[in-house]
Amino acid sequence: MGVSKLGVRGWLLLGLVTVVVLAATGVWNPFPTMWDWVDRRKPISEPDVIWQQRIGGTPKSVTIAGDTVVVEQRTRVEARSLATGAQLWERKADWAAVAGGDKDPVVAVGKLLVRGYELLDPATGVVRRRDDDAVAVWTYRNMLLDARCIEPTDCTLSAWDPRGTAPLWTAFLPGVSTGLFADNPDLLGTRRLTAPRIDAGAAGPEAAPPLLGFPVDGRVHVVDTATGRVVQNVEPGRDERLAVIGGRMLRIRAVSRDGTCQYAVSAREPATGQEVWRRAGVNLRTADSAGCVQREDPQGARNVLIGVAPDGREAVIDGYDGRLLLVDAEGEKLLAVDDRYALVRTAGRKAVVGRQFGVDRPRWTRPSTGKVGAALTPYAAVFSEEKPNRLIALDPRTGRELVVLRTSANALAVGANGMIIGEGREIGYVRFGAGRAVPPAPPRDGGGVSGPGGDDDAPGAEDSCGPKRELCPDPRDKDG
Repeated sequence: MGVSKLGVRGWLLLGLVTVVVLAATGVWNPFPTMWDWVDRRKPISEPDVIWQQRIGGTPKSVTIAGDTVVVEQRTRVEARSLATGAQLWERKADWAAVAGGDKDPVVAVGKLLVRGYELLDPATGVVRRRDDDAVAVWTYRNMLLDARCIEPTDCTLSAWDPRGTAPLWTAFLPGVSTGLFADNPDLLGTRRLTAPRIDAGAAGPEAAPPLLGFPVDGRVHVVDTATGRVVQNVEPGRDERLAVIGGRMLRIRAVSRDGTCQYAVSAREPATGQEVWRRAGVNLRTADSAGCVQREDPQGARNVLIGVAPDGREAVIDGYDGRLLLVDAEGEKLLAVDDRYALVRTAGRKAVVGRQFGVDRPRWTRPSTGKVGAALTPYAAVFSEEKPNRLIALDPRTGRELVVLRTSANALAVGANGMIIGEGREIGYVRFGAGRAVPPAPPRDGGGVSGPGGDDDAPGAEDSCGPKRELCPDPRDKDG
């Protein structure tokens, strides 16, 4: 009779006291299991990822660096195991960028408005090299560049092997642009096509181009990345914009005439200033509609440009020699390009076609009727689709499916064997082909991009030999 008077609340209180006593004495502790159940995270894709982890904040960038994943956040950077997702190290930093290839990656970190940077080993976080003076850093697969200034008009640009301890070369620059600071400030090159739910840096660091254009006080200083020699110091004309693409210096002219913008582009050999090719009437999308003022770099990727012909069709142009690598049919839309391939949405918006420069027939065709975005990386062509939300990775040469995910997450980084996807603070790793490595693409079938830095071989060949193959021995040299 007395026990029944406890009521529901009394029994609950008695049960809670009993559980607390049992947990305190070590007899039985249900709380860890209960917390695991409460904290259990919903998988961010179907099929499920290999691993999924929650990081401290929304990532600014994610890069696959060898066997690690480097995650840059607003005030810190961390590295995780590519195999398990377990955190390897973490430290405070305002910016971070990865240099080097799969075998020799390093992580450059620094603080905003503070000179200097540190190079960290991505697997351990150990400092490999420290610099106290640099104001800007540029990271590539085959080198790292930094700039330091004794005075505003007295600056030195240095090139380093990613894991080297002495500069490969140094060059004098009469100052740097006020916008050049921290990691990878903009230089005068190409402006990439973008895609929803695919991070602009998903491909990771690229090989350094043969020439770089540094804007300084209204002039452009063109630097040879193999030797460090400043080969040109040019001031653009009133109606011109300069860009350094494919080993050439481009002068892009846009003038307002008869109510429209009229365009002309000429490419010059920087060492001599001699014109090597010219095209008129091609809109490289450098100007807005207000007075034809050119405020943007031309669209493209690496050594190729994207232009719009007077009839509205898009074209891909070789920056080195001006060849038309591809001209879309009426109504077609370029989704992504690199030095070898183009992904094109058909006029009826019912399919995406994979094309290889120098090959007449499409490599492959994939049905796609909804909204789609795409990006090309050295290892995969990545697509984002909506309604239903999916991420898809294909072999860019054959169109073979590497992975198909039902997910609303973003593609953050793409590596040789898989990619990192993320949604909010959750990131995860998915392998291509159920763990099968993606075979390297074979050499192109006669065509593609020519000149210094062109992809005449499979992906990785240029990265390991340097943009002018200066790091590879001559096969005719028996001692090489």
